[in-house]
Amino acid sequence: MNEGHGLRWSQLGGITVVVAALSWIGWRIYLAGSGNLLGPASWVSSLLILIMAVLVVGAGLPVRRFLRGESTRPLSPIRAARTLVLAQAAALTGAGVLGWYLAQVAHALADLDLAGYHELLWRLLALCVSAALLAVAGMVTQRMCRVEPPDRGENGS
Repeated sequence: MNEGHGLRWSQLGGITVVVAALSWIGWRIYLAGSGNLLGPASWVSSLLILIMAVLVVGAGLPVRRFLRGESTRPLSPIRAARTLVLAQAAALTGAGVLGWYLAQVAHALADLDLAGYHELLWRLLALCVSAALLAVAGMVTQRMCRVEPPDRGENGS
């Protein structure tokens, strides 16, 4: 994708904005139509997303060591390709989840006078930070998996 450059930050930003807009509309319809409140958010969810981010970066470290020539063990090309796919999936997931929770943050801020929304807002913000870190972890790991093209020399051959 992108002529071998992988995912770009602008693509992740676009996904976040689109998901946030669609989620905001969906939440607005759900909350206004039925008189419901935002659902609960868990601190455990933030922790799990952070653990996923750490695991994604951890999966990319052996690939980076191999590409830099620092590894004493061989690396399977399939494992390297799977690590790249994992990194890109994490980046896309982080962007989508960030949009989802940003829409909820917008609704919580609009109705901050409701009971329990102060605590909920902090949890939603923690989820936003965790999702953003997952996207960053995916992009960092994607960068770890990048193989630079060979030099073509002065004559272009």
